[in-house]
Amino acid sequence: MRERIFGIVPPMTTPFSSDDTIDEAALRAETRYLIETVRVHGLAVGGSTGEGHALSTDEVRRITAVVTEETQGRVPVIAGIITDSTASAVERGLAVKDLGVAALQVTPVHYLFRPDDDAMLKHFDTLATRTELPIMIYNVVPWTYLSPQLLDRIIRAVPGVIGVKQSAGDMKLLADLLLLAGSHARIMSAVDALLYPSFALGAHGAIAAILTAAPRLCVELWDAVQAGDHKHALALHEKLLPIWNAISQDNLPANVKYCQELQGRAAGVPRAPMPPTSAEQAPRIREALKNAGRVA
Repeated sequence: MRERIFGIVPPMTTPFSSDDTIDEAALRAETRYLIETVRVHGLAVGGSTGEGHALSTDEVRRITAVVTEETQGRVPVIAGIITDSTASAVERGLAVKDLGVAALQVTPVHYLFRPDDDAMLKHFDTLATRTELPIMIYNVVPWTYLSPQLLDRIIRAVPGVIGVKQSAGDMKLLADLLLLAGSHARIMSAVDALLYPSFALGAHGAIAAILTAAPRLCVELWDAVQAGDHKHALALHEKLLPIWNAISQDNLPANVKYCQELQGRAAGVPRAPMPPTSAEQAPRIREALKNAGRVA
């Protein structure tokens, strides 16, 4: 099962209308665009870029249903779970179980208190056992960040855990994780600023906001590294890094949506209290996309 997850897997934004409902038509159109035009290798919904922290269980199910329906099995779909208890994670996993998702992408709990390592392992073991779905650990929460050693321990102890989405900017931690677990798990990079070296080190792909902001460039980068064309890969990295530098703010999902809109892809508004792209941010984002050849 884990071999189905590889390459460029954009974490989709959730298109909210002005009345705070989900714009399903825009979500379907974006799904078709990413699969049919960009030719991505998979899709992820309900993650950080999708404002998964602000979604109800019913909304997680509906978004996942819309995308899996539109995908029609052409690429794997990963469903995000961002919540604060084992019971809540199980509830959300069971809510999408019948939709044919390839895996669940699950954060450690993100409230103030950090479970110890044994409790962390039990959290993912219970989730995998109760849902009977493959689990990708979404290693993103700073105060519950899991070390490469703990991640490898969980992967080896819990058969249902098939991999990790490794976030934050520390390439040493990604390299250590690939060395420890890369032969028996899917290690997907979410080091948005450094996708090129992530792929060169052997990451099995990426699930990262920059993939949604500039998906064509990211597919091209993946293909270049796989072909050993490092000169072209470096040139693509030099286009992508300024885009990341322009969008990487506390309202990152809103800025990704702004990138989509600039490229003619309906993305809706962010969900309150997240602010939209500001007047100060907008010209920097447009300039970065223009310099990368993504907008006129």
